[in-house]
Amino acid sequence: MKPSVYVETSVISYLTGRPSRDLVMAAHQEVTHEWWSNRRAAFSLFYSEAVRDEASMGDAQAAAQRLALLDALSLLEIPAQAFDLANALVQATALPAKARVDALHIAIAAYERMDFVLTWNFKHIANAQSASKVRQVCESFGLVCPVLCSPLELLEVN
Repeated sequence: MKPSVYVETSVISYLTGRPSRDLVMAAHQEVTHEWWSNRRAAFSLFYSEAVRDEASMGDAQAAAQRLALLDALSLLEIPAQAFDLANALVQATALPAKARVDALHIAIAAYERMDFVLTWNFKHIANAQSASKVRQVCESFGLVCPVLCSPLELLEVN
């Protein structure tokens, strides 16, 4: 059985975005393309309506490209309890109130027993400073927190 990956919006955005002139962002885009081309087949990929909603925002042509990529992934329903976990993540200050959708991504992935949440959002999702608090809140709901990581962390090790 392949490990399961909840693909967060930033990964899809890096795949479809115009090449960046910012060196860090350009590197993230390159790693994302490498992972997508060479490693995604090793995983079962999922997304949620929360990802679809974010991906549909902005420029219509860019949104269409993002949504087309999502169509190749499996859609997860948002469990009703995920909203409670997302709220608890915010209340426990594991994530700020302005990152409620990011908290929902984590909550959906936890309820759906995903192995990984794949993201480039280091500010709110794959953040080493808040990871233990996120794990504790998930565990208080009787859930295992998925590994919150970037595509770089899921590249094949030689």
